[in-house]
Amino acid sequence: MRAQRVWVVNGAASVEQLQTRLDDLNKRLSQLETQHPESWKVEELRSTALSLSREIDDIRCAEATAALSELLRK
Repeated sequence: MRAQRVWVVNGAASVEQLQTRLDDLNKRLSQLETQHPESWKVEELRSTALSLSREIDDIRCAEATAALSELLRK
């Protein structure tokens, strides 16, 4: 399973959707680690979870930068 870029910087809905996906991935990862700790799927899920968390951070940073830019313009 490869990480997919699914967001468009247009609001909190995108972040919430990504956060939900990340939460689901973390649950699956936790289950898989206890059942099959040496499975190749564990590494795949970790990679996907990291990718999603980076996307969430990117969106939040872009939103914060936009908000700060707007404040500085005033």
